[in-house]
Amino acid sequence: MSKKILIVEDEESIADLEKDYLELSDFVVSVANDGELGLKKAMEEDYDLIILDLMLPGVDGFEICRQVRGQKNTPIIMVSAKKDDIDKIRGLGLGADDYMTKPFSPSELVARVKAHLARYERLIGSNMEENEIIEIRGLKIDKTARRVWVNEEERSFTTKEFDLLTFLAGHPNHVYTKEELFREIWDMESIGDIATVTVHIKKIREKVEYDTSHPQYIETIWGVGYRFKV
Repeated sequence: MSKKILIVEDEESIADLEKDYLELSDFVVSVANDGELGLKKAMEEDYDLIILDLMLPGVDGFEICRQVRGQKNTPIIMVSAKKDDIDKIRGLGLGADDYMTKPFSPSELVARVKAHLARYERLIGSNMEENEIIEIRGLKIDKTARRVWVNEEERSFTTKEFDLLTFLAGHPNHVYTKEELFREIWDMESIGDIATVTVHIKKIREKVEYDTSHPQYIETIWGVGYRFKV
C-alpha cells in the first residue's frame, strides 16, 4: 500500500512541485495551503509522514508540530526559508525529525522522505518475543516498547531522541562523531548540517541527567563527539 504524505505549504508552486516529485515515487500526497487546514488534517487523518513549512498563515509550523507531537509519532520534516539556527533548534526541540532549509532540490526531499519512512517502518515493524531491555545506573530503556525510565520515573521521548539514546546506550564507551551519529540515526549524510545531533543530545540530557553540566550518561568528547559512559 502506498504511503500517505501530507504537505503543509502556503506557496502553491512549491507544494505542487513537491507533490509531483513524491507522486512519481508512488506516494499518495495531500496538500494544505494554510496552517489551520494543515493542523486539522494532521490531527484528524492518518499520514505516514508530514512535510511542514515553518511560516504559514493562520497557525505556524511550530504550533502544528507541537500539537501533532503531543499525540502522534508521525515523522515530521520541517522546511523553511529561514536559515537561523534558533528556528532549527526550536523546531527540532518541538519534536521535528528533520529540518530542511529552502531552497532544496525536490529529489533531496524525496530521498529524506524515503529514509525517514524506512527507518520508522523498521522500528514499528520489529516483533520480538521478549522485550529487549537496557539498564544502566538507574536508567532503564525498553527497546521493544520504546519506553524510558529514570530512577523508576517514566520520561517521554520523541522518535529520534529515543533512537539516539538507544544507539549510544547499546554501544557503551564507544566515541561517535556527530557525522557518524547523524548518518546512523537519520540514515543519510549530514551534508554539513550536524546541529540536529547537538540539539537532540541536549534534549536527551535534559530528560535523563541529574546535572546536565556534569552528565553521568552521555559524555562530550571535545573535538570528537559523544560516548555513553558505563
